[in-house]
Amino acid sequence: MPDSNAVSLTILRDTDRDRYLACLLSPAEKRGALAALYAFNAEIARIRDLVREPLPGEVRLQYWRDLLAGSGHGSTEANPLAAELLRAIEEHRLPVAALQGMVDARVFDLYDDPVETTAMLEGYGGETAAALIQLASLVLDPAAAPACADIAGHAGVAQAIAGAMLLMPTHRARGQLFLPLQILSAVGLDRDTFLAGKDRERIGAAVAAFAGLGLDHLRKARGAGKLPRSLVCAYLPVALAEPVLVAAQRSGAAIFERDIRPAQWRRQLRMMRAAYAGRF
Repeated sequence: MPDSNAVSLTILRDTDRDRYLACLLSPAEKRGALAALYAFNAEIARIRDLVREPLPGEVRLQYWRDLLAGSGHGSTEANPLAAELLRAIEEHRLPVAALQGMVDARVFDLYDDPVETTAMLEGYGGETAAALIQLASLVLDPAAAPACADIAGHAGVAQAIAGAMLLMPTHRARGQLFLPLQILSAVGLDRDTFLAGKDRERIGAAVAAFAGLGLDHLRKARGAGKLPRSLVCAYLPVALAEPVLVAAQRSGAAIFERDIRPAQWRRQLRMMRAAYAGRF
């Protein structure tokens, strides 16, 4: 069997280049566990892109549920990533419930049900991006991580909203929408009129409000307390959220056609600066 750390890093390099770099910027002795966590997240996050119908996606998610529950249906045979994830859980005493919550949250991705409220979106961000930050923090410094739960919570929601902004053209093409109906209603739109893309002024207002929600959570994360230096590497990907959210506010309805993701070199430079400065 190939070295599982190498497999995790390879998966991460091919599916999530930003967290791949964040992993490389982390302490060498923590890198294997972080790579396994980040690669696991990348695997469950991209399931919707790999299946045409929800049922095969449910089956893929069930594999990870079984693995985390210790069921034989979630075997690590022929899956070195699964083996490395279990090793990381054992070595760092990671809470399995948080990982199971990440899997369960991804069921929503498989369907086109709307996000009704901002609270629902915040809950999704908490179970996905924020949970991942907290798990990475437990790997880096288990003593310091619990005190930073509020920072991780707000940072994760900001990161989730930035991710939804980047994927909005893809989501729109398949009839999926992560922008809460509560925000659409406030500007006089509903799901169908937003996806139709014709009322550019109101669509722009909705996008700006959604981005503003992300920036508000980012401000709250930065104001929730001082982040210990030992945990900074867990937050490096969060440093990429602000330029995306600001670009989304400026783009408005043009976000459907415009790629607002900064160039790779700019993202790498921003993360390296964050690592050096000790803040996101």
